[in-house]
Amino acid sequence: MPLDTSATTNFRSLNQHRKGNSVMDTMRDRFAPVVSRLLDEDPRVAVVLAEIGMADFKETRSRHPDRVINVGIREQLLVGAGAGLALTGLRPVVHTFASFLIERPFEQVKLDLGHQGVGAVLVSAAASFDWPAGGYTHMAPGDVALLDTLDGWTVHVPGHPDEAETLLRHAVAAGDDKVYVRLSVQSNAEALPVDGSRFLTVREGRAGVVLAVGPMLDAVLAATDGLDVTVLYATTVRPFDAAALRRAAETAGPDVVLVEPYLAGTSTSAANDALADLPHRVLGLGVGRRELRRYGQIDEHVAAHGLDAASLRERIGQFLRAGAGAQS
Repeated sequence: MPLDTSATTNFRSLNQHRKGNSVMDTMRDRFAPVVSRLLDEDPRVAVVLAEIGMADFKETRSRHPDRVINVGIREQLLVGAGAGLALTGLRPVVHTFASFLIERPFEQVKLDLGHQGVGAVLVSAAASFDWPAGGYTHMAPGDVALLDTLDGWTVHVPGHPDEAETLLRHAVAAGDDKVYVRLSVQSNAEALPVDGSRFLTVREGRAGVVLAVGPMLDAVLAATDGLDVTVLYATTVRPFDAAALRRAAETAGPDVVLVEPYLAGTSTSAANDALADLPHRVLGLGVGRRELRRYGQIDEHVAAHGLDAASLRERIGQFLRAGAGAQS
């Protein structure tokens, strides 16, 4: 579909996100208050920023000037400084846009953290295309797939600001592990009780399994309304909860659809591994590889990638009907 080229939205305005007729805070709205409280509570916690988000830590920096660090617009240094703090025994929280946190400094993520055997909490903003007016430089649909090339990363993808707060605290408390928390302005209407590990069963059925990741849950529930499928909800995708998917597939059948808010197919190998000794089919839905070169609005990008409820219903239904036809 054509995208609207008139959008010039400033990213800061995304700190207020419309859901229906109301305005709710965003996951990123929770970031600075939660981390500020953690800085007050735990002398090991430090936050490292690359200019973005500094205004939100002005008061906190006055209380903890040695643990709120701004490296300027230097993303490789951002991750390297976080790794250096981890080597001294601190628990660094490192924050910027996803494209500047995972893609641009990937060598530092790989070597300064992974190779040196130290951990940090990387917290991103802008998700796959949360700020379309920023252009392709500010989009990162491949971030989780890129982290999948490295060992030992925990990846949280909250679907609601309350879940983001829970998972941020969980990530900081996770010893010295390497954790990525992916924040988005896209959000489900209601939070669920997430625990940083398990998939949740939201709906049970007998004709297949649909796994909704983070902010995709509401669209998946609308898309599968009236369908006899089990819907699982994931806010922690690495480690992948293979046991939950396997239980669901054993009950609901071997057709599995993954709906992820980043690169399509990112978790299909994990799903296939979980079901390796069972005959099964997996469909991975998510953001396509084709670059959309017009700015537009978030909803237009969602629809263009087939992640709106109507498109999901068509794609999921077609997949499940093909599987039922093959079995008959």
